[in-house]
Amino acid sequence: RVFRVPLVRRPCPGVVPRAPLARQVLRAMGPPVVSLVFLALWVSFWSPAMAAGESELSWSSYLTQTFYHLTVLPLLIATVVLAYLARPSTTDEFPAGFVRFQVIYLSVWALCVAADWLQGPFVYALYADYGFDGSEIAQLFVAGFGSSLVFGCFVGTFADKFGRKRSCLLYCLMYILSCMTKHCKSYSWLMVGRITGGIATSLLFSCFECWMVSEHLQRHKFSGGLLGFMFGLMYTIMYCVAIASGLAGQAAADAMPFEPIYEGSIVYMGGKCGPFDLAIACLVVATGLIAVFFEENYGSSDGDGGSAGSPSLMDNVMTAGRLLFTDRRVLLLGFVVSAFEGSMFAFVFNWTPALRSEAIPPPHGVIFALFMMACMCGASSATLLGGSVLPALRLMGTFFVAFAAFAVSSYAAAGHNEDYLRTSFASFLLFEFCCGVYFPSVGVLKSSIVPEKVRGTVYNLYRVPLNGIVVSLLLSKIAMATVFKLNALLLLGAFASIASIGAAKARDASQAAGAGV
Repeated sequence: RVFRVPLVRRPCPGVVPRAPLARQVLRAMGPPVVSLVFLALWVSFWSPAMAAGESELSWSSYLTQTFYHLTVLPLLIATVVLAYLARPSTTDEFPAGFVRFQVIYLSVWALCVAADWLQGPFVYALYADYGFDGSEIAQLFVAGFGSSLVFGCFVGTFADKFGRKRSCLLYCLMYILSCMTKHCKSYSWLMVGRITGGIATSLLFSCFECWMVSEHLQRHKFSGGLLGFMFGLMYTIMYCVAIASGLAGQAAADAMPFEPIYEGSIVYMGGKCGPFDLAIACLVVATGLIAVFFEENYGSSDGDGGSAGSPSLMDNVMTAGRLLFTDRRVLLLGFVVSAFEGSMFAFVFNWTPALRSEAIPPPHGVIFALFMMACMCGASSATLLGGSVLPALRLMGTFFVAFAAFAVSSYAAAGHNEDYLRTSFASFLLFEFCCGVYFPSVGVLKSSIVPEKVRGTVYNLYRVPLNGIVVSLLLSKIAMATVFKLNALLLLGAFASIASIGAAKARDASQAAGAGV
């Protein structure tokens, strides 16, 4: 028998004893998330009633307006339970200054991702309200995807040279410009806004993370365990903010009528311009916080001439290309990434027209919040299953379920009937759940298959066929039901590819075991 003797812990100088987990999460997530949730609840519940001249609006009447609203409460409960079970944690002590660093960065991150999420549900609907047809809207979407793709190829190098803090400020300025163009009923100005918005998206999902990692490890010398904890909080906050942003954006869209500022003007106010104004407010506050609290940092460089012996960009591309044709698993993984993410981008473009209805006008912000709840449920499920189910097996199940979701939605889209709205919506929720499972699972799989020395180059090469799939699906003017059928076929191919990757990994493992014997 082992007798455990309790030890009295004395804090080391400069180290803050680790608080209970609930207090850690509340301390880090509280300021940004609670304020956003409060704003979302206020504007989504009381603001519509005030705009309609009603003195009272009960929760029961709000949550039973449509079948979309009926889904909010049960899905929210499931999201909270799964998120709590999969919550981020750490066993490391909190050094002096860590909590301040944590609150500053996560507050800025919450505001910046809120600005991004506030816009998503309303872009297609706003273009449709301006009177643009489906092909013109598709061209605008392709411009946004294309600018993000092109700039994303060198955004890391740009931030390393230009400065991560300056790049974060540039994100805010570019997105403010993008949001301002949404008030203009001009195809040219909207195209400018899509391009600047695409560039801003590339900055958001690279520069902020690079700044945080550098400050965490280089300037403050915090531990790697706390870095993992920060990443967990980052993406937990991102999903929470996305849910709150959907509700807040919906209320902002409902608060004022959509109309030109004067008769015959091309500048509009109110309606679906409201969420973009709310995004500008978030970006203005974030700009002030970044300017005051962020320190500048740059990418590291070898001062001893080591860069002269490093491979050039063309050498990396040639090496990555040879790897694609010599390692079957790398090639199959590229098809998996292109197939799933291509179908995801096609879904992003098509869900708004798929749920269009005169009888039940879709509350785009509420629907987007529900999508994010389903996605967060999927991410939490992937975390909970991470220790017991291999990534390849998780992805096989994910692709099969996503295939079924698009098969059902293609059938519903072909019906062109109000009765199919619930079917389409349910299948979309199922696909969003699959997206939540996909990203953490494929990230682990990519890290185990793609060699470190050419990882960035291979990931960029994966985006070439992905871009081709997205452009083909958006600009081909094929029927929506056909797009969903093609998505289902892509996912069926992804299922077969991931099964082949799993079989190859199992074969390699058995051969290694045999060689060891």
